[in-house]
Amino acid sequence: MTPQQLFRALVASGDVVADKLDEISARAPDRTFIYYGEEDRPVSYAEFRREADRLAAGLAALGVQPDDRISVFTRNSYIAALAMFAAWRAGAVYCPVNFLYTGKLLTHQLADTAPKVLLTDVNMSSVLAPILGELRLPKLVMHLPRESDHDFTGASMPPSLARATTVHRLDDVMATSGHFTPVARGYGDVANIVYTSGTTGPAKGVVQPFRWINQYTFLYRQLLNADDTLYCDLPMYHVGGAFFRVAKAAWLGATVALYDKFSSTHFWQRIERSGATHAILLDVMVPWLMSAPHEAHERQNALKMVHMQPLPPNHNDVARRFGIDFVTCGFGQTESGLGFLSLIEECPEGTGTAAAQWRGRPRGDILSSAAAHGVMRVDGTASLKKGFMGKPCALFDVCLLDDADAALPDGEIGQLAIRPRFPELLLKTYFNRSEAMLKACSNLWFHTGDACSRDADGVYHFVDRMGDVFRVRGEKVSSYTIEALLNEHPKIRATAAVAVPAAVGEEEDCAVFVQLIEGESLSADALLEHAREIMPRYMVPKYVRFIDALPLTPTNKIEKYKLRQRLLEELRSGTSA
Repeated sequence: MTPQQLFRALVASGDVVADKLDEISARAPDRTFIYYGEEDRPVSYAEFRREADRLAAGLAALGVQPDDRISVFTRNSYIAALAMFAAWRAGAVYCPVNFLYTGKLLTHQLADTAPKVLLTDVNMSSVLAPILGELRLPKLVMHLPRESDHDFTGASMPPSLARATTVHRLDDVMATSGHFTPVARGYGDVANIVYTSGTTGPAKGVVQPFRWINQYTFLYRQLLNADDTLYCDLPMYHVGGAFFRVAKAAWLGATVALYDKFSSTHFWQRIERSGATHAILLDVMVPWLMSAPHEAHERQNALKMVHMQPLPPNHNDVARRFGIDFVTCGFGQTESGLGFLSLIEECPEGTGTAAAQWRGRPRGDILSSAAAHGVMRVDGTASLKKGFMGKPCALFDVCLLDDADAALPDGEIGQLAIRPRFPELLLKTYFNRSEAMLKACSNLWFHTGDACSRDADGVYHFVDRMGDVFRVRGEKVSSYTIEALLNEHPKIRATAAVAVPAAVGEEEDCAVFVQLIEGESLSADALLEHAREIMPRYMVPKYVRFIDALPLTPTNKIEKYKLRQRLLEELRSGTSA
């Protein structure tokens, strides 16, 4: 397709995801929209729409107007999904909050967002109560789990919280009866404010229009259909969970199997019970699953397609072990959506998902649809360079820039920059951060903050976050490359490489934090000897630290800033980890 044809197809699919709920509810009211795995509870499209409209009506009764902000602070992914659609249908803006935030981080985001309503649950009360003196809380809508609910803990709301603001029970807010008419929204209206992870710097609120959600999910929707079940264990404050999973399912009229968190021990049980055909595996999820003992029945599942981000070197081994026909990869971002998507054929036809368990588009349809929409197709047995992303989506102009914003030739490492060819495809702005937005969009390019390279055939490869590409002994070193090499060691489960200032000069030294497979042992000297054998001398880490568990966000991204801070404190104090 030409860029114009692709854009017309995107718009024809409908720009506002909230409208899809009405469409599917009318066409297939009894189809399961959400299978809430934590409670083994299927919820149909019609039932979910009724619940969302009751909550939307309740929010309107509390004074919520179009474009007001609704912050959502809960671990319960079903309640969060319900609040997301209710906010949209009330004309409000969905503003999810990281449920691990406490203290200053939580205060900062709530103060920055300044929501009209904060929807939370009683289990978060102990976190909210301590910040009362620093924050003027909005109206609270409180989910109070019943004893039969999976998230019932017996927690009670501190009296200080009730004295500080008006608290409404979620059940009471949803007790409204009568017909509710959703507020009409357009493609350019603000749908969400989603904060960046903050693992490499201060979190910023990314303001996303409704068309951003359409763009973010559009290419991938061409590989799936209403018969698919999308497995989701990502949190609902993450774009991968809220939009790449739940919103995408709504567009397709498909089912999303929703869980509150990832579980390496229960992953395959969940896949089997929900009949999931598609899943996402991020970062350390892959070695966790691969380190489990082989089981005779581990290929007996309906999981035919998995999105891996970043793409691990052993993707074909993973797919063949578990009978996964396709792996996808690319480049996605809270600000720019899905700019790259590639389809990797891992298992020859008939050797992956069994025909009796296959659901969704036929294999041939997946391949032809990918080709028609410009999704790059790759043979899983082919040798792919680390960081493989593929070719950019035709909706965007893409280039690599140097520090002066000059375009770089093939083979050079530069910052990935994206420019939309049509309106409202990227973020609108950073909330309350106009200067940051101007800087990110200097010279009419959106600067992603990611270092990439491009081959002569136009294929892009992710190198690292710009802050994680460091210079050692005159050479540019990628932490991603070091991690990928060390992770191939049979005793290593996961590795995180970070840069620290060099003792001499203006460059940096490399440090690695290593998590071993349970029951294994390895000395620092043995690891360094291995590193010298498999990587150039300038890549060999100067510091090696073993750690019981790498610090992770709920989306299983390694919080490298914590590791860097830990090592710097150790070096300053002269102590040994």
